[in-house]
Amino acid sequence: MDPLKDLRGYLEWLEDNGILVRIKQPVSPILEIPAILRKVMYSKGPSLLFENVKGFENWKIAGNLFPNLKTLANALSVQKMEEIGERLVEPLNAPLPLEFFDKVKSIREISKISSYIPKKTSKANFTENVIEKDNNPLDKIPFFKTWPKDGGKYGTFPMVITMDKEKNVINMGVYRFMVLDGKKGVIHWQIHKRGSMMHKKALEKGEDKIPVAIIIGSDPGTMLTSVSPVPYPLDKALFAGIIRNKGIELYELDNGILVPSNAEVVLEGYVKTKELVEEGPFGDHWGYYDKPVEKYPVFEVDKVYFRDNPIYYGSVTGIPPLEDAILGKAIERMFKPIINFLLPEVVEINYPPEGVFQGMLIVSIKKMYPGHAKKVMNALWGLGQSSLTKIIIVVDSDIDPNDIGKVIWAVSSNVNPEKDVLIIPNSHSDALDPSNEYPSFGSKLGIDATKKLPEENNGKIWPEIVEEDPNVLKSIENVINEIMNFKSNFKINL
Repeated sequence: MDPLKDLRGYLEWLEDNGILVRIKQPVSPILEIPAILRKVMYSKGPSLLFENVKGFENWKIAGNLFPNLKTLANALSVQKMEEIGERLVEPLNAPLPLEFFDKVKSIREISKISSYIPKKTSKANFTENVIEKDNNPLDKIPFFKTWPKDGGKYGTFPMVITMDKEKNVINMGVYRFMVLDGKKGVIHWQIHKRGSMMHKKALEKGEDKIPVAIIIGSDPGTMLTSVSPVPYPLDKALFAGIIRNKGIELYELDNGILVPSNAEVVLEGYVKTKELVEEGPFGDHWGYYDKPVEKYPVFEVDKVYFRDNPIYYGSVTGIPPLEDAILGKAIERMFKPIINFLLPEVVEINYPPEGVFQGMLIVSIKKMYPGHAKKVMNALWGLGQSSLTKIIIVVDSDIDPNDIGKVIWAVSSNVNPEKDVLIIPNSHSDALDPSNEYPSFGSKLGIDATKKLPEENNGKIWPEIVEEDPNVLKSIENVINEIMNFKSNFKINL
């Protein structure tokens, strides 16, 4: 099956599958729509399409587009999100092609990989409408104000695109965008993000500005790509092809930036490398207004493109779990095969949504030697996005990291705080973590909740876990079944 072609194709698919609700009452993007979206997300409700947006005639607003993991997987035509990560590691795991038929098979694999490569096109529907800079185009877009004390209106899912011309690499990331006026805004690209890397490169070269594009709305695979922690310098446009199972089409803007041709809205302009202004406050995904307010670069728009009867996509933030929890889980599942390729001892991982993903990771391992748990912690802290994870808990392979009760039992019973807790002070961290003493600078905690080998336990053998006698279980099977049948019909009257 071909990938869904764009945002509109995705909305049609959601509606055909009974997942989309159209809202016809007049509502405002200033606080009202964000509040509705949060209520729906907390209740695990459907995707929404607001068709009567106060102050923005002809615009519609889509929200909660990723209501659950199953919906996203189905939209991407996969049974489980791990299949996408397997596409990446499959060629690396394949044996060397030594025989003729193996070589033919290898050629087929190379051909499949080539189908992920993006292609340029000379047509894009978003060119149907163009507003030039002098007409204050940012005022024409229904950006959200998501929380009462936010510093202004924000683009909450802006896909910010920069290009590394030296390496011919396309970068794409979701960095919130604070609107200053009809022509300018502030891009919140944090120090460890690709956009910030391009900013730094430009400063080193003495450049005053860098071309940037911001797109809003695309097909689900490309939107998922934009929030995925793809290691640099892997091309994000290529990675979109891997997620979609087919390469995307790219359209070249006047400023030289290549953008997905299926975008709904495109902001073309540039970032002034030496002009930084205060951005925020903003009620972010940790559930706090982030403080202190920091300075970030100014984006100045040259023109805005959008399709006829445009659709704006806005997400919202706040105390988890919200829509970003689904995207986080999708990324967790996608990248698990890659983690397994690099760390084959890893059995399962869980970034609990309530841990805001950057806050906590629970990982189970097949423990093979003393210190193995700490080795895994340090390896994960050295890998891409997991380098920002504040707390890592390592458990044995018989503990499911998704069973929080069992994890608490393992931490409570297997951890000697004096020996099994690793603290790394003065470490880089998520820029928005409210516990940071300074922006992007905090500490890390590792907890070894595995059963200890004698070398880790002063030579003592770890106690044996209690287990039922299988013969006894068999002898009482009928009694247990009778009790369980009674339990299923048992109701408590209060």
